[in-house]
Amino acid sequence: MLGGPAWGQEQQAEPDRAVLLTVRLAEGGQEKTLAEFTLKDLKSMPITRFQTKTVWTEGTQEFTGVALSDLMKQLEITAGTVEAWAINDYLAEIPMTDARPEGPIIAYLRNGDEMSVREKGPLWVVYPYDSDPAYQREEIYVRSVWQLNRLILNP
Repeated sequence: MLGGPAWGQEQQAEPDRAVLLTVRLAEGGQEKTLAEFTLKDLKSMPITRFQTKTVWTEGTQEFTGVALSDLMKQLEITAGTVEAWAINDYLAEIPMTDARPEGPIIAYLRNGDEMSVREKGPLWVVYPYDSDPAYQREEIYVRSVWQLNRLILNP
């Protein structure tokens, strides 16, 4: 994790230093930045990988990333909801009960490659849809935020 400026020219020149995910904590009607993660930071966390089909891609895909449960554990968040925001301000609310070891990940690789914005990256909330029919519902699909760039925690 590192603190730093918002997306800018310096970060474009040094992509490893670019903040990809900002986590904010909402309390008492105010928000404060809790953490900022670069790709390098996310890759240094425990890795979760699974294969699944999605309704947005063709065939089975392999996703690699950080389990939402591992990220919440590191941030010491155990209850409430997570607002997952995309670059285009799409918002989905994820209940903390979804943050289980076998649950969703914040994927940074698809089929071994980093994802461009055009490819739904650089970060994508992905559930292991094939592992449980409960993940094959519209309610879950709307939580699958691609182009993820920030989380707001509501404990």
